[in-house]
Amino acid sequence: MALHKQAMTVTDEPRVVRAVKALRAHDRDTALALLNEELREEPPMGERWRSIAKLAENIGEIAIEIEAARRFAMTQPLTLERLLFYWEKLAKYDRFGQIEAEVARLPAQAQGHPAVAHLMGTIASQQGDFAKAEAMQRKAIAANENVPVSWFALAMIKTFEPGDPDLAAMERVLARAEGGDPNAVAALHYGIGKARHDCGDIERAMHHYAKGAAIKRASTPFDAERSDREADDLIAQFTPEAMRELVPSGTGDWPAIFVNGLPRSGTTLMEQILASHSDVSHGGELNLFRAAMTSPASAAMPGALAYQASRLGGDDPWGQVGRTYARLLDERFPGHSRVVDKSLIQSRLMGLILHVLPEARVIWMRRRPEDAALSCYRTFFTADISWSWSFADIGRFFRAEDRLFAHWTRIFGDRIMVVPYEELVGDPAGWVPRIASHAGVKMEEAMLSSHKTARNVRTASVQQVRQPISAAAVGKAKPYEPFMGDFFEAYRG
Repeated sequence: MALHKQAMTVTDEPRVVRAVKALRAHDRDTALALLNEELREEPPMGERWRSIAKLAENIGEIAIEIEAARRFAMTQPLTLERLLFYWEKLAKYDRFGQIEAEVARLPAQAQGHPAVAHLMGTIASQQGDFAKAEAMQRKAIAANENVPVSWFALAMIKTFEPGDPDLAAMERVLARAEGGDPNAVAALHYGIGKARHDCGDIERAMHHYAKGAAIKRASTPFDAERSDREADDLIAQFTPEAMRELVPSGTGDWPAIFVNGLPRSGTTLMEQILASHSDVSHGGELNLFRAAMTSPASAAMPGALAYQASRLGGDDPWGQVGRTYARLLDERFPGHSRVVDKSLIQSRLMGLILHVLPEARVIWMRRRPEDAALSCYRTFFTADISWSWSFADIGRFFRAEDRLFAHWTRIFGDRIMVVPYEELVGDPAGWVPRIASHAGVKMEEAMLSSHKTARNVRTASVQQVRQPISAAAVGKAKPYEPFMGDFFEAYRG
């Protein structure tokens, strides 16, 4: 009787709980089946759909994520908070027309809400309509001046001059915001830092960047020892001899052009060049390969071998991962034979990426380390990039990435094309045809005038890629070098 009762308890567990347990056991297929069952058989509305949307997001299942978010938004009583959750999901996948139509149906008072205006401004910025973006952020500020996130967004899309009244206003808002939401205060410091940078006031700019970075570092500290250990383990484990223990992958096509490199090393520019081709879609920071890799316990060799030894992958374990990745790409970008995947820090996955997709090619961007380091430090990343909040951590992380770069280029040779940023911007006509050839596409003239290509850009390079390719960013760190001693010490060891 006790055994029967225990069995019933397990059976009666909510599907979402069982899906989480399946993922913890690295059983992606069972988790996906449970989420699909939930969509088919459960009532259409309910609070739990927020959790289901987040779980689907973690494994890259876009259709489930969006539908779960929609059901959460439609749960009674309707609230703006739930609608914003849903619209942010739609915005993530460039479904801007749907958002605009739904916002237009709101009452006028709701349309003027600061959060709605801020979202519409963010969308306009991603589309390259900076005049509209500024107007919407000013609308949000007019409704509530004390909203740091809108001031930060405004600071990112305008150029400041000494005596700018917006700078004085931001400093007043900062004085009132101190002691409040740490993330909002940090963002405002970064906005003021950017404004001071525009004005040429390097010392005061660095003061605000340092204040904002210290707030972020306190909440998301970087484990440098763990990062170094992970990099060193990958280098030690993924030798040509060890990789021969992995079962060959049955994945035939290679749907993605992988663009790797440190953040702010020119990866968004490279994506813009490639996405200017008629048969290539921009993908951005997809993280879909990591989502497809849910079944292996990790990207390290022991986890890969354990997955291979299990029955989760059938007779073609790595082909199954490759087919899952291709399906996720096709669901999001139907009709394109190639998609640019510039997910952050894929150097930690590179061994398995190029094993799972044996025909895939990688373009690896390299940039002067001091320029990349400064740009990382000055960027208020929304992704979890804990190493970017101090120059010492940036230097330590860059050193680990250099070791991985040297290892993977030695292992995979011609499959990785190294593109120095400084050379690319200095001679695009010489480099772009070679890049097209490596990516497996025919050279098109539009790739040389990529700034004219209309697409949505979600990274901090949103304005730079709208400009013709130039060497203006080369040597940007020079005025800041007196403040970068910790970086140089950590990076040079």
